[in-house]
Amino acid sequence: MQIAVGTSIIEVAQGDITRETVDAIVNAANETLLGGGGVDGAIHRAGGPAILEECRKLGGCKTGDAKITTAGKMPAQYVIHTVGPVYRDGAHGEPEKLASCYRRSLEVALANGVKTISFPAISCGVYGYPIPDAAAIAMQTVKEFLETHPGIDRVRFVLFGQGTYGPFEAALKKA
Repeated sequence: MQIAVGTSIIEVAQGDITRETVDAIVNAANETLLGGGGVDGAIHRAGGPAILEECRKLGGCKTGDAKITTAGKMPAQYVIHTVGPVYRDGAHGEPEKLASCYRRSLEVALANGVKTISFPAISCGVYGYPIPDAAAIAMQTVKEFLETHPGIDRVRFVLFGQGTYGPFEAALKKA
């Protein structure tokens, strides 16, 4: 499913983000940027040691920020690493920090000439963010960004499994 926002497209798909043929994929990383579980581990494994080598030089990443590296052996050219918030109860700045992940990733993408980008469901795995809430924040933030920042042609949300895809599809329909 997809929608047009100005000259850009936002779409939702089920799949494996490490196989995306886009300019950049986004990694739901931890603050060290040195690999971990879930999407982070899958990206580091698929991309090979070049990603870890570059990440070691970046000095970590704060929650809500984003940094860029090579994509190593993956089809994408870049990986944009962003650190989502650990969900507590939604009253400790989590929505703002999650929105910042998407916004900062898109800013980094634009600064590096990225035209096509794929996102996972940031903070929805071990960080425990409720998927419907995270999906609504993701869609709203990306839509608002694209309305005011031309230059990115396609934003894909590549989701692993129906349990994540369904809420993101619903959020896209509302957008």
